[in-house]
Amino acid sequence: MDVDIRLLRSFVAVADAGNLTRAAEHLFVSQPALSKQIRQLEARIGVPLFTRSRAGMTPTAAGRALARRAPGLLAEWDRALRETRSAADRASRVLRVGFLASAANEATQAIVTEFARRRPGRRAEMRQSSWSDPTAGLVGGEVDVALLRLPFPGQEALRTRELFAEPRWVALPSAHPLAARAALAFRELWDEPFVAAPAATGAWRDYWLAADEREGHPVRIGAVTDQPDEWLSAVAHGHGIALAPESAARYYARPGVTYRPVSGVSPSRVGVAWAPAADADPVVQDFVRCCVDSVPR
Repeated sequence: MDVDIRLLRSFVAVADAGNLTRAAEHLFVSQPALSKQIRQLEARIGVPLFTRSRAGMTPTAAGRALARRAPGLLAEWDRALRETRSAADRASRVLRVGFLASAANEATQAIVTEFARRRPGRRAEMRQSSWSDPTAGLVGGEVDVALLRLPFPGQEALRTRELFAEPRWVALPSAHPLAARAALAFRELWDEPFVAAPAATGAWRDYWLAADEREGHPVRIGAVTDQPDEWLSAVAHGHGIALAPESAARYYARPGVTYRPVSGVSPSRVGVAWAPAADADPVVQDFVRCCVDSVPR
């Protein structure tokens, strides 16, 4: 009997969440699609895995047995997949570079070009990640090095080198009354609903809500998004406003969204990050040096 890894991941999400709603939000799928996946898994295994009720999804005895084993199976599969891909990338002389949104802004192309000059025959492959992983695949081993926004969850376990800082602005619906202003104070935005990253990103989400810079004023969440396009759409349709790097006005301009400078909030910092094990990797360290040397001072 073969079981799809995707179905097993869906099972673990539901078992952990206790209901379809939270599990579907975590997996970014619809509830009907997730329910169908669970029923497919039950059909393949041949036993019911959950008792369904209005209160939620309670694992059966069989479900509890699978829930004890499945996370380890998935972790081992992910580890094997990473090692397989890493071996293939090393053989093809590819350096996997994770990044979020605009990476290192205008310096990104200069970094890649300089790396190619210093390491003839090697290629920096840029891999964009969603905001649900603020490390852009670095913690999971999907990439060798990453261009990230600081701070991010798990930063203390990695090596980082700050490259530059830029002010945080605000993205507003163009029809918003405050969009007509040339500049705003952050205090004026405290009561506005904000478009936020997924709750699972923790400190990353809090940073982009400036939760620690509100003098205890609570945050209102108007929408949750995981991708730049979804984020822009949420702002444009009036579901909320959002803090963003100043460069977002250049890289993510679109009709219906207006960017304005904001005072009273700390800047965003961009850095290059790598795992401690890569301290002795000359290719990764060359890329780090390219980052440092290519950013205007």
